[in-house]
Amino acid sequence: TCAGTVPMRYRKDVISITDFGGVGDGRTLNTVAFRRAIYRIRHLNRRGGTVLYIPPGVWLTGSFNLTSHMTLYLAKDAIIRATQDTLNWPLIAPLPSYGRGRELPGGRYMSFIHGDGINDVIITGENGTIDGQGDAWWNMWRQRSLKFTRPNLIELVHSKNIIISHVVFRNSPFWNVHPVYCSNVVVKYVIILAPQDSPNTDGIDPDSCSNVCIEDCYISTGDDLVAVKSGWDEYGIAYGRPSSYITIRRLTGSSPFAGIAIGSETSGGIENVLAEHINIFNSGVGIHLKTNVGRGGVIRNITFTDVYMENVRKGIKIAGDVGDHPDDKFNPNALPTVDGVTIRNVWGVNIQQPGSMQGLKNSPFTRICLSNVNLRGGTPWKCSDVSGSALGVHPWPCSELISTHD
Repeated sequence: TCAGTVPMRYRKDVISITDFGGVGDGRTLNTVAFRRAIYRIRHLNRRGGTVLYIPPGVWLTGSFNLTSHMTLYLAKDAIIRATQDTLNWPLIAPLPSYGRGRELPGGRYMSFIHGDGINDVIITGENGTIDGQGDAWWNMWRQRSLKFTRPNLIELVHSKNIIISHVVFRNSPFWNVHPVYCSNVVVKYVIILAPQDSPNTDGIDPDSCSNVCIEDCYISTGDDLVAVKSGWDEYGIAYGRPSSYITIRRLTGSSPFAGIAIGSETSGGIENVLAEHINIFNSGVGIHLKTNVGRGGVIRNITFTDVYMENVRKGIKIAGDVGDHPDDKFNPNALPTVDGVTIRNVWGVNIQQPGSMQGLKNSPFTRICLSNVNLRGGTPWKCSDVSGSALGVHPWPCSELISTHD
């Protein structure tokens, strides 16, 4: 379990958003109240930290920053709702491992709930809701009227010892939960919801992070349920911070894209990822490893086990030609390395195509090992520039994988 990753901390000191003039009527803007409350927590600096309690009600607010040694606690029927007044949304610098905003050159909008350089932070409660009201942002994306990259719902940067649990995330403008350059992060017992046609509403995206545990979550969004990332082309290579020791366990959900994805931003490297006891329904791809020329980075020691998928277009996809580039300065000779991917105990029902594995001619994907994989469906597997082994795979994958026996 995630139990040993970050200990849950009990804090005796409690303040309420109402102590700072907060009004939970769904109309009053509470940005100042949130910022004052968190300022108080930072300057109180109480031993053991402080809880910011959000009572039942709808608390409309602009974006705000968390601070260290705090718990953001949402009561039952509490909703923290993002304002749709996008004109006053703060702009921040691009992440150094991306070199620019993920969608557009230049800066990006700050996430709705943000934290930079913080430690010992808990976001939890009684399954209260954090609502990004993302449809205004989605419409700008569809109309191509965005000037900067859309905000994430929650982004924590250069932070450590984080727990996010027992909260519902709804309608993020962009990615939902984005820890980046973080260590010791636990996300468990959360529900993440967005319409299937909402653009780029990834569920949880650990990005250049270490020691991340994602457990017992339900995600239904418009993009990958979980996507492990580590930087984008030459910027990610230069920054050089991998994602490592990522555990994803007991996850259920649906998406028009992937259930569990590695990439496509993999330039800092991704290693030691375990995804187990995963249930994927009504999705585009069940398991997706995706990278591209110009990415560089080493992807290794990736394990998927005990995966059930139903009504999925493609069961397993491993590809070296997926994802765009930040600019034309990427090095086409910066080829990713994919070595050591184990996929076992996978069962699929109503799968249109069992899978495809397309490596790169000048950087074949190696040690791709499949065992006990049953993805009966329509068209056969497609494989090129890969090597590895297969045992008990139905339908049989391809000649590139050597048949092994007990």
